[in-house]
Amino acid sequence: MNLERLEQTWRELNQIGYSDKGVMRLAYTPQERQAVRRLAAMCEARGMSVRMDASGNLIARREGQQPHLPAVASGSHLDAVFEGGSYDGIIGVVAAFEAICSLDDQGIVTKHPIEIICFACEESSRFGVSTVGSKAMIGELDIDGVAGLTDRDGKTFRDALSECSLNGWPLTEAARAADDLKVFLEMHIEQGPVLENADIQVGIVHGIAAPTRLQVRIQGKASHTGTTPMDQRQDAFLAAAEIGLILEAAALAEKEHGTVGTVGVCVVKPGAMNVVPDTAELKIDIRGTHVSSKTTVLNKLYAGFRQVEAKRGVKVEWTMLSAEQPVLLSEEVTQSLEESCQALGVSYLKMASGAGHDAMNMARRWPTGLIFVPSRDGVSHHREEYTSWEQIGVGASLLEAEIKKWAVVLEADGRPKYEDNERTQPEQMGESA
Repeated sequence: MNLERLEQTWRELNQIGYSDKGVMRLAYTPQERQAVRRLAAMCEARGMSVRMDASGNLIARREGQQPHLPAVASGSHLDAVFEGGSYDGIIGVVAAFEAICSLDDQGIVTKHPIEIICFACEESSRFGVSTVGSKAMIGELDIDGVAGLTDRDGKTFRDALSECSLNGWPLTEAARAADDLKVFLEMHIEQGPVLENADIQVGIVHGIAAPTRLQVRIQGKASHTGTTPMDQRQDAFLAAAEIGLILEAAALAEKEHGTVGTVGVCVVKPGAMNVVPDTAELKIDIRGTHVSSKTTVLNKLYAGFRQVEAKRGVKVEWTMLSAEQPVLLSEEVTQSLEESCQALGVSYLKMASGAGHDAMNMARRWPTGLIFVPSRDGVSHHREEYTSWEQIGVGASLLEAEIKKWAVVLEADGRPKYEDNERTQPEQMGESA
C-alpha cells in the first residue's frame, strides 16, 4: 500500500469540480463524467479492462487466473452533493484503485477476477433519488419512476443520461447476474462523530439505515400581507413550518431506535415580502434501521398532513420518491473484516450506518461489507469534511487485505497462498432489517 500514491490519485480526481466553496460533481454532469473518464483512463493504464453500463456505472476489471469465477468487487462513487466535501465517496474509489496498484507492485496473481466499481448517481442532490447505479446493477431501479424526474434547471433524468451518451435505455441492461460477483466491499468515511469520539480506527458496519423520501406540495392562497387578517390567511409557509415540527416530534419520539427525520428542502412561492405565500414545496427524508420505527414516524407525518389541512385551510399533496428498506450486511463478511482487523492490529467498532450507501443495494444480491474511517467532527457533505491520510491508509490497508483474502492469492505453482475461502454460490445474502 503506497499512501503517497493513494493521495495523489485522490488529488488528481478531485481537481475535477473542485472550488473554494466545495466539490461540485453532481450526477451525470460534465464534471462528474469527466472524473469517471479520468478514473477509467487510470485503470486502463494499469492493464485493466474497462466498460460503462447503461446507467453510467464504471466497471474496471483485473483478470484472475480463472476468469470464469465470480469477481471480488470494491468501490464507491465520485458524484457529490452541492458544494460537497472532498472525501465522501471518492475515498472508496481511490482505495480500491490503490489495492490494485499494490497487487501489481507485489506481482500478485489472484484466482478470482477483481473489479473496481464506480457507481453513478449515488447522491440524491440532483434528482431527489439516490444510489441509482447500484439499484440498476441489481435490477431494482424504478425506471418509470426516475425517467421524468427533473433537476433544478428542469432537465429530466432521461435527458441527462442522453447528454452523457448513455443511451442504453431501458436501464434494465445494467442488471447483473447473481453469479457475477463473489463479494462486494466498500470503504467510506463515517460521516458522523462516533469513531473519532471513541478513538477507534475503523468501523465495521453490520446494518445500513435506508431513507424514505417524500416530496410534499402545500397549496395555500396568495393575498396581500397588509390587508389580510391573520386569522383569515391560508399561509403555505406556516403550514410547511408546522409539518416540519410534526416531523421533528415524531422522530424524537423514536429516539431510542435512532430514527431521524429532516425537511431538507423548502421552496416558498411567490417569494415576495408583501404577499402571503400560496405554495410551499418540501423534500422530506426519514431514515432508520428499524422498519417499524420508520413506519411509525411516517404514519404520524401523514396524520399531520390532515391536521394541517384542517387547521390552516390548505391542501397538502405528497409523492413518495423512495421507500427503501434497511439492510443487514453479511455476517460472514463482517466476521472476515473483524479477523483481518485483529491480524493487522487495527482497532474497530461494529456499528450501524445512518447514511445510505451503494453497499445497501449490493447486499440484497451479494455478500457485502462496509468499512468506515473516521470523519473529523463528524462533518460531511460540506467543504470542511476531512479525514487524515493516516486514517485513510488504515482503512485502505484493511480493504486490500480483504480483497486478497476473497480473491485468493496464488503461489507461483498456482496453489492458494492462504486458506481458500472459495464459495461457488454465496451462502448468505443481505437481509432486510
